[in-house]
Amino acid sequence: MCPALNDQICAMCCGTKRMVEIRCPSDCPYLATAREHPPAVVVRQQRQDLGLLVEFLRDLNARQSQLFFLIAALIARYKPSELESIVDDDVVQAAGTLAATYETAARGVIYEHRAASIPAARLATALKAALTEAAGGGGSAFERDAAVILRRIEQAARRVNEAGPPDSRAFLALLDRVVSRPPGGNDGNDTPVEPAGESRLIVP
Repeated sequence: MCPALNDQICAMCCGTKRMVEIRCPSDCPYLATAREHPPAVVVRQQRQDLGLLVEFLRDLNARQSQLFFLIAALIARYKPSELESIVDDDVVQAAGTLAATYETAARGVIYEHRAASIPAARLATALKAALTEAAGGGGSAFERDAAVILRRIEQAARRVNEAGPPDSRAFLALLDRVVSRPPGGNDGNDTPVEPAGESRLIVP
């Protein structure tokens, strides 16, 4: 018996349509069991994702780690225009050019580096706007940390994309799994990059 449909449902439909086509209530015993005992393939993916995150966060201090997750969440939630889509290479370009801009500014030179592709340039612009708000007067110290994290994300996107089978959105899929959804499932968020002030992360 499916409590959401108030009708009988087969095990296969329950497993494949749960929280996809069927909005399961939070007290559904089958949903609770699935969360407590996920399939082996899901467990393997979670372990792989955790291992990659540990690698990405190596040598970072607490503030830089928070900034990493803030930028990762901004990328994961970024929504390009209806006529565009972004892939991992756009993330590499956006993170790299924005890191170069911050690195240049830290040396006292104001120069706006630009990404080669239009989607990457627009992503970089959106990220810079959010990070400028997050800086809150942090000055050169924030810019240095931002440059470090953006370089790390640039490297991480390359690493994920090159490590597995051919997939132009492998890194974006990783971010979608680990940072874009709040606890309990997808919240249906279809908004553009959120202002950093609305993030639940606090970046000193």
